[in-house]
Amino acid sequence: MAKPVEERREELFDHYRYGLEKLGNEKGLFGLIFNESENKFQDPAKLRRLIMDLIEKEGWSAMSADVKGDAYEGLLQKNAEDVKGGAGQYFTPRPLIQVMVDSVALKPRDTICDPACGTAGFLLTAHDYVVKHNPNLMKPQKKALKEETLKGYELVQSVVCPCAMNHTPAA
Repeated sequence: MAKPVEERREELFDHYRYGLEKLGNEKGLFGLIFNESENKFQDPAKLRRLIMDLIEKEGWSAMSADVKGDAYEGLLQKNAEDVKGGAGQYFTPRPLIQVMVDSVALKPRDTICDPACGTAGFLLTAHDYVVKHNPNLMKPQKKALKEETLKGYELVQSVVCPCAMNHTPAA
């Protein structure tokens, strides 16, 4: 016999809360990403509606990472603007980042540091520039580019999450 809808909603709600908590306690990248996660849903029916009616109907898995990243950064920017005074945050448009990185003409041995890296847009664009303009990088050079050359710092937890997710460029 099928469970009543309300019972299934409660199970989904509990599963979601438990999942956030478990991911937040993981070591490494998952722990960093989900460390401050909170269940903002008060109504299990709204969580179910979001998942079933909105998320599952979109082809999110078929979309490129850039589309999803741009959407998430847009939401973060909107949130920063809505917070009193914008919380001092500014999200640099990707085309501007690209122009700045292109004009610097980075080399593989250059050190790139972004002291307020936000979602790591500058760092990712810098990484992609170096890889594109140096197609013969050897494995040790790629490893150094990924692990030593790019450095970013961020204090705002809400953007540390997407920054950490962006931290794994395909080198």
